[in-house]
Amino acid sequence: MKKLILTTALALVGGMAFADAHSVVRLGTEGAYPPYNFINDAGEVDGFERELGDELCARAELTCEWVTNEWDSIIPNLVSGNYDAIMAGMSVTDERKEVIDFSEQYTLPDPSAFLALGDVDLENGVIAAQSSTIQASHVASMTGATLLEFATPDETIAAVKNGEADAVLADKAFLLPIAESDSELSVVGDDVLIGGGIGVGVRQSDTELRDKFSAAILSMKEDGSLNELITKWLPDSATF
Repeated sequence: MKKLILTTALALVGGMAFADAHSVVRLGTEGAYPPYNFINDAGEVDGFERELGDELCARAELTCEWVTNEWDSIIPNLVSGNYDAIMAGMSVTDERKEVIDFSEQYTLPDPSAFLALGDVDLENGVIAAQSSTIQASHVASMTGATLLEFATPDETIAAVKNGEADAVLADKAFLLPIAESDSELSVVGDDVLIGGGIGVGVRQSDTELRDKFSAAILSMKEDGSLNELITKWLPDSATF
């Protein structure tokens, strides 16, 4: 979900991190995008990607730990070696693949949707989106619409509720539970298909780690356990 410019020097420094044979693989996530990832009442990372990531690490025979990072810097901090992989609802795009590499995808492309307080003019309205996301890029390309960017998903919802924005564009799996729990908000307009499926992001130099995650994901696809997790956490999303 990012538009990032990274220096060659930064990439070289980060590329050494996993090569130095960390005994623990650090998984970076945002912790603010339910049901993909969030912080539960116990202060721990939870959600679809937490359960999936733990299973992938078990199958790949990796010792893993979770760390949280703000979305805007999640790719630069991977490249610089702050952690070894990203599991944060990150769609695979050609732009991101210029900076990092991705494992086998663990979800199919998920539609984006608009959430609003009622009927609005989506083509010419003020649309909120989380900064540096594929949704923000899409709104920026819409003729007539005005993009209003925020650092966190929660801020985009708040902007709609306080009238600062007419609607928010985000992953439908993120918006549906919000619409179901808040009678004032509803999904409006047609679904928007942008971006690819979600994969584990790794440094381009970490081919061994990428392949381990890909093999684990493929094994979960083959035995049906990945579809079970998708159905549990993302019930409105397509399965493999």
